[in-house]
Amino acid sequence: MNAWVKSLLAALAITVASALLPAVAQNNNFFPTKEAVQEEKLLNALKPGERISGRISIPDEKAANLIQPEGREWRLFHQEKLPVIAGVALLGMLLALTIFYLVRGRIRIDHGFSGKTITRFASLDRFTHWLTAGCFMVLALSGLNVSIGRMVILPLFGPETFAMLTGYGKLAHNYLAFPFMVGVVLMFVLWIRDNIPNALDLEWIKQGGGLFSKGKHPPAKRFNAGQKVVFWLVMGGGVVMSASGWFLLFPYMAENGVTSMQFWTTIHAVLAVIFIAAMLAHAYIGSVGMEGAFDAMGTGEVDLNWAKEHHSLWVAEEQAKAPKVAPAE
Repeated sequence: MNAWVKSLLAALAITVASALLPAVAQNNNFFPTKEAVQEEKLLNALKPGERISGRISIPDEKAANLIQPEGREWRLFHQEKLPVIAGVALLGMLLALTIFYLVRGRIRIDHGFSGKTITRFASLDRFTHWLTAGCFMVLALSGLNVSIGRMVILPLFGPETFAMLTGYGKLAHNYLAFPFMVGVVLMFVLWIRDNIPNALDLEWIKQGGGLFSKGKHPPAKRFNAGQKVVFWLVMGGGVVMSASGWFLLFPYMAENGVTSMQFWTTIHAVLAVIFIAAMLAHAYIGSVGMEGAFDAMGTGEVDLNWAKEHHSLWVAEEQAKAPKVAPAE
């Protein structure tokens, strides 16, 4: 047999072997389509709370979990439902405030500025307010970036800017959580005495706080019913946000590990959206919505006419405390 024939037969043999060997070896390989269908059936057959676990040789039993089906529901909620909740809450509040401003306008001081002031908040009060409010604003923006940033920030500014903002936002969110907690505690200590609900609050609510009628202002002490609602919202929301945030910062402190983290993440995200929407209304009334209101937390001194209109009983109490000058002989 000629040498070139032998060479041809050898090449043909190698070609046939190369074609047959992968087919033989494929019997022991992974079938993506077939096994993916079986895996989907397996996941769907699992009851709530069940999971697929393996065997481990380390003390942490939670590490044996291979598949945790609730994670799919958690992911879908954060990708699909949470952005809708955030959009409805935040855009709905902004729309409501815009309509209120267009209909009611800015709430003016009925008798104008008197030129005289009264101390509304001391330095410690203002420090506590701005400590908590400043931290809250950064926490709110960085948290919203996590929830809806991929749909808003990423398309507008691109992946590089989004990645940078997310990275710095995560650091700010983690560390500013602690002074925010301190601020909530200080608020409770400083203002709890003046925020206990009483009968005056019912009358204030009946009259709508004078927000919808000009020249009519229900009597109130240091804090009216609306401000008390904000106070208790901050207290309750602040505690739950702090507790849920704590488990997100230290996830393995929770009893059920990943499952607990998913639960607290959902609570944290939904409450945060509601919290931010409520604070938008609070910020509006305390700034552009009401003439003279910002001075309370700006300088601590408010115009006497403003104070008499919105906190008449408190003004009477403060004036009664003022030392009286003895008449000249």
